Amino acid sequence: MKKITSLLVLFILSMVLMACTASINSSEGTTTDEDNSNESDSDGEVTLNYWYWADNSEYSQLMQDIITEFNETNDKGITVVGEEYPWDGGGYSDTLFTAAMGGGGPDVAAFKLTATPLFTANNLLVNLDQFINDWEDKDDIEENLYDVMRDASGTDSIYVMPWNTQILYVYYRPSIFEEAGIEVPTTYEEFLKAVEKTTMDTDGDGTTDIYGFGMRGATGGHEPWGSFIYARGGNFEDLSSEEAKQGMQDFVDLYSGGFVPPTATTDGFNEIIANFKSGRTAMTIHHTGSAAEMIETFGEDVSAFPFPGGEGQWTSMGDTNNVIFESTEHKEAAFEWVSYLATGKGQEDWNVATGNVPVSKTVQELDFFQDDDFMRVSIESMPYAGIVPIKDTTTEWINVAWPNTISSALLGDQSVEEAMDSLQKALNEK
Repeated sequence: MKKITSLLVLFILSMVLMACTASINSSEGTTTDEDNSNESDSDGEVTLNYWYWADNSEYSQLMQDIITEFNETNDKGITVVGEEYPWDGGGYSDTLFTAAMGGGGPDVAAFKLTATPLFTANNLLVNLDQFINDWEDKDDIEENLYDVMRDASGTDSIYVMPWNTQILYVYYRPSIFEEAGIEVPTTYEEFLKAVEKTTMDTDGDGTTDIYGFGMRGATGGHEPWGSFIYARGGNFEDLSSEEAKQGMQDFVDLYSGGFVPPTATTDGFNEIIANFKSGRTAMTIHHTGSAAEMIETFGEDVSAFPFPGGEGQWTSMGDTNNVIFESTEHKEAAFEWVSYLATGKGQEDWNVATGNVPVSKTVQELDFFQDDDFMRVSIESMPYAGIVPIKDTTTEWINVAWPNTISSALLGDQSVEEAMDSLQKALNEK
């Protein structure tokens, strides 16, 4: 028994000695891969995985060039590794969500506001409030954009970092305005009058040759339509209000009065652009994405103005933003990257090359943007640009309820009151 006990003591002593030796080796620099990673982080070396989509190969290369420039110029040891994924009709957001939920998502990603509620409901995104409050460039971004980001989250907090936008405005033909004897409207009432006055029978044969406004009554038309609602003091949250109904009445009156093409009930994007380019309409609504072809068609005989305000003012904003994932261990470094895209050199490089509207006030003031009529009007419209509320019902409302209801109202099959009550119920009630 004593012999067994002695052997046991020797075994225990040998194990203690091995543990002490391992401890000494560790303190002298023998580390695991995990220890190396931690040591590297403490030295400021950080690698961020960034997901994004690109509309074409040129933009894909542009993003890689911006990433390279950031990696070479930042003084905080941050290396961004960019991975491109296809937009795929919005499937990008689904891919991103699935990866994030499975623990295999990126540190940072390009993002669309419409996906915000799904991601925040699952606690996937970093709350950016404190980062932005402490950020020296905070005021370089229009406050309204922060408000839009808060509204998208359904909270008082910001989870999405602005990057670039597309803002709707009114295209018009100066030669037609001159022929009609009118100036560019600066109020909503002046806009309605301008639509009437630029509806003309130019050859006196009793048939309208030019319609004042290219109305979009098919899918996607809810965005320019929203400007009419807000101009009367209405909003998307209460479409059955008297103010919203008055905006709808204006919309219907333009159709029934013959101031828009009779095909407006089925006109979508392609139709309103074709009508404007053919000279069939004097005005229509879109963003800078159409500017190049307008200039190619008309030369100097095309310009733009912000959709004018009345009791209120609103225009639709398209967006591309960035988010930081809660799962990343490098939140501060991630904010360095998204802020570089928001107000740094990455902001300038991306928007100059793509023709998107910059969110940085400093970049907006560059001659490249101020000397472009369409870009300048977009920037002027930014303080009151917004999006349709993001709800469980929004997609169906946009694709089904809105075009069907508008068509019915324009054709007189529903009253304005019935149409707006129906749209209110479809958007704001589950």
